[in-house]
Amino acid sequence: MVRNSRIDLFIDVERPLVALGNEYKDGHRVEPHQHRRAQLLYGFSGVVLATTPDGTLVMPPERGMWIPPGVVHSVRMLGDVSMRSVYIEPYAIETMPDRCQVVEISPLLRALIAEAVDIPVEYDPNDRSGALMALLLHELARLKPLPLSLPLPRNPLLAEKCRNFLLNPSAHDTIDAWASRLSMSRRAFTRVFRLETGLSFVEWRQQACLHAALPRLVVGVPVTTIALDLGYKNPAAFTSMFKRAFGYAPREIARNQASHDAL
Repeated sequence: MVRNSRIDLFIDVERPLVALGNEYKDGHRVEPHQHRRAQLLYGFSGVVLATTPDGTLVMPPERGMWIPPGVVHSVRMLGDVSMRSVYIEPYAIETMPDRCQVVEISPLLRALIAEAVDIPVEYDPNDRSGALMALLLHELARLKPLPLSLPLPRNPLLAEKCRNFLLNPSAHDTIDAWASRLSMSRRAFTRVFRLETGLSFVEWRQQACLHAALPRLVVGVPVTTIALDLGYKNPAAFTSMFKRAFGYAPREIARNQASHDAL
C-alpha cells in the first residue's frame, strides 16, 4: 500500500506500473516537474488544473489526465482533491498519445486504480496483484480523450488575445470580432487558429468556458450565475453544453464535492 508518498522513491522499481494515492487540500500546488515514466492522474473529488508548455488542462472529478513521459507540467488543486496516480514505464505501452489529454475513466478502470494503490509496489507478477496490474495496463490502451485540454497558440499576438479571453470568457465572442481585432481576414484567422491550436475557434471557445466554469462550480457558485457570466442566455443552454462535454449536469460537480467534504 502506497499512500501520501512521492514517486521519486519508487520511480526505478522494476515493475511496469506503480500506483500511488495522495490527498491534497484546496489550493495545493506542485511546481513544474517531469517524470521518466508516463502518468495517469485520477481524482475522486475536486478539480485538477495542469499547465504545460503547450497550454492548460482541467480535470473534473471522476475523470483522468494522461501525461506522457518527459512532459514538464505543474499542477494546482481546486477544492480538496483525493488523487490516485499510476506511473507507467514507457516500454510497457507504446500506443498512447504523445500529448497531455484529459480522459474518460471507465467503471472498470476506476475499480482497478482503486485496487492498485493497495497493492505492494514490488508485487508478484504471477499472482492476483500481477493479474490486476496487467489488466490495468490493457485498460489504459482504451482511454478516450475529453475536450478539456486548452492549447495556447505560439503566435504572440494570438496568444495574447487568448490569454485575455481567459480572464473574461464569453460564449458569444465571434470569429469575425477576433479576426478584426487582429487585422486578419476571416479565412486567414480560422486557418491560423486551427494551425496554432489544433482546434476550431468555436471548439476552443467552448473549452475555455468549461475551464472557467469548473473551479467556480467546485466552490459552490450557482449554475445560473456562471451561465450568465459566460454569456449564455439561460442556465439551460449552459447545462446542455456542459452535459454534452461531461455526460452529467454541472450541479453534480458541487454535489460530488459536498459529499466528499462530508466524509
